[in-house]
Amino acid sequence: MELLNKIESKTALVGIIGLGYVGLPLGLEFAAKGFNVTGFDIDEKKIPILNNGKSYIKHIKEERIKKAVDSKKFEATLDFSRLTECDAIIICVPTPLDEHKEPDLTYIINSGKIVAQYLRKGQLVVLESSTYPGTTEEILLPMFETGDGGLEAGGRMSEVGDQRSEKWVVGKDFYLVFSPEREDPNNPDFNTSTIPKVIGGMTADCLKVAKALYDNVIVKTVPVSSPKAAEATKLLENIYRSVNIALVNELKIVFDRMDIDVWEVIEAAKTKPFGFHAFYPGPGLGGHCIPIDPFYLTWKAKEFDMNTRFIELAGEINTSMPYYVVERTMEALNVSKKSLNGAKVLILGASYKKDIDDMRESPTLKLIEILREKGAEVDYNDPFIPKLPPTRKYKYDMSSVELTEKNLAKYDVVLVSTDHTYYKEKAEFIIQYSKLIIDTRNAFGNNSTANEKIYKA
Repeated sequence: MELLNKIESKTALVGIIGLGYVGLPLGLEFAAKGFNVTGFDIDEKKIPILNNGKSYIKHIKEERIKKAVDSKKFEATLDFSRLTECDAIIICVPTPLDEHKEPDLTYIINSGKIVAQYLRKGQLVVLESSTYPGTTEEILLPMFETGDGGLEAGGRMSEVGDQRSEKWVVGKDFYLVFSPEREDPNNPDFNTSTIPKVIGGMTADCLKVAKALYDNVIVKTVPVSSPKAAEATKLLENIYRSVNIALVNELKIVFDRMDIDVWEVIEAAKTKPFGFHAFYPGPGLGGHCIPIDPFYLTWKAKEFDMNTRFIELAGEINTSMPYYVVERTMEALNVSKKSLNGAKVLILGASYKKDIDDMRESPTLKLIEILREKGAEVDYNDPFIPKLPPTRKYKYDMSSVELTEKNLAKYDVVLVSTDHTYYKEKAEFIIQYSKLIIDTRNAFGNNSTANEKIYKA
């Protein structure tokens, strides 16, 4: 098989569609292992940044990009017609939810149509975007069999489609695989190359080719029986986390009423050496997977007349947490005979988890919305995010406020939404000059000298 020979000799050209938090580190990993990589993206701003060896994602070091670019192993482009040059095409595009919490497959469909238009015989196509079981087989496979792209490069509709006169056969004319991304930005223990890779191919040969490719860059590949099984694996991983986070979020509310510190309980419970895995509460769910992926299965299950009540309940609890945090803030202000309406609130942390600049689905965005609706004046501080970028839902024109004695003192409430290490290091300073602190992450622990200032939420 020619493609296998190219992979073995590392002469296969790897194309990555989507140069974000998943696609960029994956492309750099292939480049570091000796493959030539072409990255494709529709964002015109990213291309010159990357081709100049610069980074626009804080935890991806510029040295990695510069090394890949200088060695001529990596380049970024807007020109999707160059997909014909690639031997393997890996799709790493977002899969958000729409306003009704139903799957929005726009990015996958548009990418699939572009690939279909430029697909040539002998190419491998891998979808890495998290999605519901059946997407690879039901959405992408028919496009690639017929070549019915119907799109020009860049996502514009073409006047004439490139539909083939005869169907191509998957596993013979081209290879199709689903392999879910497992990226965890800025994880100190695991990165792209050290996280095992699940792979599900449409045929045995599809699996064989994809495994050969990923074996070059990933510590371990985990073959499964089909793309559906691989798609379901990704959903299970994140549903597991969503449900357990919902459990501790619910317990946090219950224990608050009982005057029990949920953080103390978790610390005690996790001393059990078996049968318990610690999950932690927070102001809501963030990131590109956990708040979204469970709803993909919920939506797909309806096709089979199934209601995923457990998943939906977890989603309801996690979605309600920003409202609970605001309620606790109102209660804390009330003790000081103050109203949230007209109060000045400083939110610490805008990213969805600590020590990264990733804003995707951050609960801070929802907190800002709710607090403003209730009449509060809201600012934020985040050492990783100097200005809030626009998202699909929110278009805030806000810049990070400097943490100074004068600034802290002017706010009625300081609300910890993200437990950046920076805030823990400045804990004494923040506690000293803040009037009232709402700590949603146990960022300051059980600081005995300031308990009267700190409310956990």
